[in-house]
Parts: sequence; C-alpha cells; structure tokens
Amino acid sequence: MSILETAKKIIEEGPICDHCMGRQFAKLSTGLTNVERGQAIKLSLVMEGDALFKESGDESLLEGLANSSPYARRSLKIENEDEKCWVCLGIFENLDIWADRAVESIGDREYSTFLVGTKVSGLIGENEEILWSECGITHAEQFKTEMNREVGKLIAARTGKEVAFERPDILVTLDIAEGSTSVQVKSLYIQGRYRKLVRGIPQTRWPCRGCGGRGCEQCDNTGKQYPESVDELIGAEVVKAANGTDTKFHGAGREDIDALMLGTGRPFVVEAVNPTIRSVDVWELEKKINDFADGKVEVEGLKIVEKAVIETLKSSKADKVYNLKVTFKEPVSTDKLKDAIDSLIGAQIHQRTPQRVAHRRADLVRKRNVHDMQLIEKTDEYAIIEVHCDGGLYVKELTSGDDGRTEPSLTGKLGIQATVAELNVVKVDI
Repeated sequence: MSILETAKKIIEEGPICDHCMGRQFAKLSTGLTNVERGQAIKLSLVMEGDALFKESGDESLLEGLANSSPYARRSLKIENEDEKCWVCLGIFENLDIWADRAVESIGDREYSTFLVGTKVSGLIGENEEILWSECGITHAEQFKTEMNREVGKLIAARTGKEVAFERPDILVTLDIAEGSTSVQVKSLYIQGRYRKLVRGIPQTRWPCRGCGGRGCEQCDNTGKQYPESVDELIGAEVVKAANGTDTKFHGAGREDIDALMLGTGRPFVVEAVNPTIRSVDVWELEKKINDFADGKVEVEGLKIVEKAVIETLKSSKADKVYNLKVTFKEPVSTDKLKDAIDSLIGAQIHQRTPQRVAHRRADLVRKRNVHDMQLIEKTDEYAIIEVHCDGGLYVKELTSGDDGRTEPSLTGKLGIQATVAELNVVKVDI
C-alpha cells in the first residue's frame, strides 16, 4: 500500500493533527519534522481530492479531510476550524503548556543537561494501537518519542540547557493522564579519602538493634545504635553544600568500629541525593567537613566524579596495611615472636567467617594472603606489629586464631593466645 493510500485510511478514522499524521511515517526520509511530513501528506491528499472533485464532482476525499485541513475546507468553501485530533486528544496543541510545567517543576535547581520522558495515558496509548492496527502502519514512531523530543526542544529554548540521552542531570517526566510533571535529579558524587582519628565510630549509619531505626528508649529515640558515623560527619556539610535531601556513603571497604583509619586514608565516594546545587567548591567543602568533624574525621582530595567511580571503588582489589597492638596471655620472647611473624609472611590464610561477624556474613572459608609482617615494637606488656595483606583478611582473627577458624594464625604459631588490643588501618592501596 502506498503512502497516500495509507494516509487515506488514516483520514477515514477521524480528525488528525499534522503531528500525528506525520508521525505515522516518521521512519521515512530524514531531515523533516513530523509536522512537515503531516502537512505535506495532507496537502497531497487535498490536491488529489481537488482534482477528483473537478474531474468528476466527487467530494468524498475533500470531505474526509475537511475536519483536519484548512486547504480542504477552502476547496469546499467551508469556514470551520480543525477539529481536535482523536489520536493525541489535542496534546500537540498544548506543547508550550507542558514545557512551562516542566520548567516550573525544575525550579531553581542547578543543572547543565536534562532529558524528557513521557508517561502515556491509557487512552492515547489505545488510540495509537487502534490506528496502527486498522491502517496497517509500519513506519511510525511512538507518541511519547515525539512528545519527549518536542517538549525537550521547548525546554532547551527556554533555559539554554542541553538535552543529554545518557546520564542527564535532570529527568523531567510528563504524566499525560494526570496533567502533571515530576523531576528526578541525578545525584552528585564527590570522591575523596578519609581518616578516622577516634575509636567507637562506625563508617555508616547503624540503626538501633532494639527498634530497627524506629526510635525507642534504648536509643533515646534517635533510631541509631551509635550517635554518629563517618558517613554523618562527612555528609552533613555535603547536604548543605549541594542543598540536597540526604547523602549515601560508599567506601572502599570499612574498618572496625574500634579501629582507627590513619595514613593516607580510605577512598570513598559520598553521594548527595536530590542536589539543587551542582557546582560545589570542593576545597571549601573539605574545610567545612574537617571543621565540623572536629578532629574525629578528616577528609582530603575531594573532587566531583561520575557514578561509575563507585563501581570501580567497590570492585577494585585493595591491599591493606594494619598497625596492631597485640597482647599475650603468657610472656613471649622477642625471638619467638619474630619467628612466628616470619613464618606468616607470604602465607595463604584459610579463614572461616569470624564468629563476631557470622550473624551478618555467609559462613564460608575465604583464602587471603599475607604479603608482609613486621615487628615494630616489643615491650613486656604488648607488641606493635605491622601487617600488609589482601583486602578482606580479618587481621584480628589472623592474630587470635578465632578458636581455630583461622589457619594459620599468630596464636597457632606461638602456641600462646594473642589478642589485638588496638587496631589501626594505616593504608588502603587500590
């Protein structure tokens, strides 16, 4: 069936606007808008109808076009207006209204790129399917595709911002059925390294075990197991700087609550949720975070990154260097301790999930390597030992043996129970 034959069948279904007529042939030819396609097709039909009328007096084609074409009405000497398109229900006559709603929804948020999405009403979706089925349409594009494009053009003209099909700062959704718009804002991602300088602070927010975060007497109705975290000490100033609603914290591993994170610090990304401001001064933010954290946490090297950095952060192999203060159940000579330490250098450790984390981790035997161990200091009361190992090795259990769940261990090599009294992370090497 030719294009004009198909167009005649479309006209028989009812009044149709230039947008919707042209959209049925959108995949034919390039460099044209659907409006231009629709106008050209209708004009061709009017010319054919006018010729038919003049040759035989047959007005049927012109009469079919009269509710959708001023040229057909002119040939028939009719002065009516176009009737509302039965396919889009006149939506394309109101694109400016939708663009205004979208811009109003975006408000004063700071952004560089945006994308428009459309939630099609059931009626328009059904109309489109009926048209395709009844008229054998094979070269059309969907209603929402044209809606996204045309409203996107208007928003760009009003705001001077650019459309981005991948990772836009703002996604505007047009809800046709509700006559409303909504905005989804891409999070702002800030990468850096942190040092934790005091013990007893978890890395991330920890809901109260008693109430699960709802608030109870046990947590003084805070909903938190611990009053503060690295996440919160960093995130509070990030929320202010980005004028967001919250933050999410992504660290390259985590240290125990009772451990310090020293040296060059642990890599992290803090995600600012629903930011209104994107051009954050990271140097100023770094100062504000460090002032707010008040010696508990320090950050450095802040920079704005893309979301993909989080996956790299989580999936990258990270060796760790720990500084351990170790005590012993019985006196241990320096030579015996050195021999035990030397025997663990280069060893592959078979470590069953430690008892202290068994409630939240699968009960598996994991294999990790010790790259180096050094005795830094030895006194009658304790020893300071530095351990360089694979990420994921539990060094407390490497020391204690965890009742035989970690093999080999310092306790096993010594034959004397060894315990980590203090643990500091001094390097996370990605």
